[in-house]
Formats: sequence, structure tokens, C-alpha cells
Amino acid sequence: MTKILLKTTIPTTEDDWHIGRFSMLKAHLEQAGHTVTAKDREQDAQGDDLDLAALADGAWDQLWLFAVDVTGALTKTDVANIKRFRENGGGTLLTRDHQDMGACLTKLGLVGAAHNFHSVNPEIDESRRCRDDPDTTEISWPNYHSGANGDAQHITVVEPLHPIMIRPGTHDEAIQFLPSHPHEGAVSVPQGAERIAQVIATGKSKVTGVPFKLAIAFEAHEEDGVRLGRALAASTFHHFCDYNLDTDSGAPSFVSEPPSDGLKRNPQARADALAYYANIARWLD
Repeated sequence: MTKILLKTTIPTTEDDWHIGRFSMLKAHLEQAGHTVTAKDREQDAQGDDLDLAALADGAWDQLWLFAVDVTGALTKTDVANIKRFRENGGGTLLTRDHQDMGACLTKLGLVGAAHNFHSVNPEIDESRRCRDDPDTTEISWPNYHSGANGDAQHITVVEPLHPIMIRPGTHDEAIQFLPSHPHEGAVSVPQGAERIAQVIATGKSKVTGVPFKLAIAFEAHEEDGVRLGRALAASTFHHFCDYNLDTDSGAPSFVSEPPSDGLKRNPQARADALAYYANIARWLD
């Protein structure tokens, strides 16, 4: 039985993307047979996260880290603890959102380097360093518009078909839908990581038609002479959030974009999203 830690990078804050807003993900992983702990950031007197220290000591088998902060939350000790966890074979999901939300992830080795932000580690292609979503003017690039919150985006699965992207009960039928979001972040394969990292799915902006990467899968690999466990870099935590599965679940007050109920009305889209979650947990093992 796999022990999974779902973790945000902020203290519990009711009017924010706290861990309680990922309850449907937690319930589905538990239904799949995993033991799931869901926690917001909790610090010791030095400002280091208590759960990440326990993670390094083997308390969990997987870390699903939702970087929902813009403050650079991860300390040097946090980074060292995550690295030690990965050195012990732990599987890791790192995800963030638009612009600089979650830029602390860039501290986390090659998988962190797969995340591109506005102020840190921008996309190599300079033509992409521009607004995609024009409506939410307070948010800058990267902000790929894959659709409304609560809707489903039709994705393109990259060949060769990765195990994460296969519908359950089939050998070669690909997941076709994921939850959409008006301003997704950017991910890419870091330079020098082409042999260990694979783009597994792409989306397409509903505003500009520009394709963008949704997820990068890293096989177990060596960094600095040390072998690290598998990992996944995902373009936005909104792929996993209650609000993006069902907008009736509510969102923080700062969310201003008109919602949709498209995913809720599309049983196959919802099934694909849940299959994606289960497949990630299975593969990270």
C-alpha cells in the first residue's frame, strides 16, 4: 500500500488554494487503495517544513507538491529533505501555476528546472515570453489559456504513449481530456535531460492556438552521482483541484474568471481526469 503526501507550500489559509481544495483527488487516490495524507505547510522554529523532514526519514513513498505560493516558500533544509527523499527512491509530482506562482520549485534539481516562470528560468523560446490569456490582466506570462475553470480541455498525447496517459483497462487507448484553466504555467524538458525526460501530453490555447506542454515525466536517473526516483512536472495544480473538477466546490475570492460546468457534464472527461491521477500514483511507485 503506497503512502502519499499531498502537500501545499502555504500555511492553511481559508481564502487561498489550501490543501482542502484538493479533497476529490485525495478521495480518488484513497479509493484506489493508497494511504493519503493531505497537509498545508507547517514550520518549525527555524522556518523549515515539518512534514518534509518526516518525508526525508521515510514517512511517505510519494510527494505530490502543489506550489501555490509566490514567496519562495522552500528553505534550503526543505530542498535538502526533498532531495534525500528522492535519493531513497521516492516518487515526486511537482506542480505550480501561472507567471511566478510556485517558482520555488526551480530549487529542486532537474525536475524543478522543467518548470518555466516569468522571473526565473523562463522558456528558452523567447517568442513564448508574452501573454496568452488576455482577460485576466493582472496575470502575466506564462499564462496559457486552455479553457475555463470547470471545463475540459482536449489534449494531445505525445508518442510513444506514456503509461500515465493510458486509459484503464486498455493497452493503447489514450486519455483525451484533462481539466482546463485560463492561465496555465509552462513546463519543458531541461537541456541535457532529453534521455531521461519525456513530454507526455500537450494542450492548445483557446485564445491564440499556440500549443504548450502539460506534463514532463522523468524516469529514475542520476544527478550529481546520486540516483533519484521518478518524477512528474505538471503545468498547473488546477489539473488536480476540486474547483476544476466541479466549480460548485468553490474557489478563493480572488478568482474572477467565469466558470464552466463542462467537465461535470462530460462523464468521459471526468473519467480521464481521475484515470490520470491514478496512473500518476501507479507510475511514481
